[in-house]
Amino acid sequence: MNLGPTVFSQVLAGLDATELARAAALYPMPRASRALSAYDHFVAMVFAQLTYRESLRSIEACLLGRRVMAYRMGIRGRATRTNLAYANEHRDWRVFAEIAGVLMRRAQRLYGETPPERGLEADLFALDATVIELSLALFPWARWQKAQASVKLNVLLDVRNDLPVFASLHEGNRHEVASLDEIPVYPGCYYAIDRGYLDFQRLYRLHVADAFFVTRLKAGIRYYVVESRPVDKTVGLRCDQTIRLSSAKGRAAYPELLRRISYVDPETGQALVFLTNQFDLAALMIAPIYRRRWAIELFFRWIKQHLRLRGFFSNSPNGVRV
Repeated sequence: MNLGPTVFSQVLAGLDATELARAAALYPMPRASRALSAYDHFVAMVFAQLTYRESLRSIEACLLGRRVMAYRMGIRGRATRTNLAYANEHRDWRVFAEIAGVLMRRAQRLYGETPPERGLEADLFALDATVIELSLALFPWARWQKAQASVKLNVLLDVRNDLPVFASLHEGNRHEVASLDEIPVYPGCYYAIDRGYLDFQRLYRLHVADAFFVTRLKAGIRYYVVESRPVDKTVGLRCDQTIRLSSAKGRAAYPELLRRISYVDPETGQALVFLTNQFDLAALMIAPIYRRRWAIELFFRWIKQHLRLRGFFSNSPNGVRV
């Protein structure tokens, strides 16, 4: 009989139970659960994810059917359906958000020696959101459209390592731009942002924090050209301009100058208009920066292909976030 550590316990070896306890102390439950600690709750949820459990009954059958193995995996409490359901309902999801932040920062340190993107002297982040569809009958609080329900996952991805540095989960009817108020801002770094996040007041927050953003300009934005620089049209560039927003509302939201770059992709012929607050880089460097935003689309595809997002173990907002 093999008495060594299980594979599952080795996977969790990088996270100490005291870290869960500290996070749980920040957000205590209304009634403490002695039978299922925060660490036991976390381990049970990870076990359910890695072993493709479909229900709380399935988790209970697996863990309580082999109590010795569950103990060796690190579970000291009783992972029953009742305890798990109560924990999903009442243990604050921010406990696990704290742990996610710990793991993200730890993963970043492991890849700290990886050089930045080619041509850049700072990190490049991609920001986008993906929709996870839900059943309106089971999740009426997540109504998105007339007969649909969903939650929206916003992720800030470090393109250099393909690792997330921030994530948030909200109801589907919440607009993406609101996540710009939540993301961490690192001075000197670059943010490749989807056009859906175009909000000048929130982008000005990045500018004031000495961060650089690259996004696409929407049609209908009023501006006037302050300066126009010559470009090499043989490489796809059409114009490189310094602009200022002309509407009173736009100037109030973003009073500084902006850089507008028009570019035609030589391979597809698609015309793109970029907007950035970076004036020092060559105009031809802006398009590759925005193109690297595609890394987050691949990250979302990986999540939906490998993680269990077809069903949740709770129907409440707190349980879904857990």
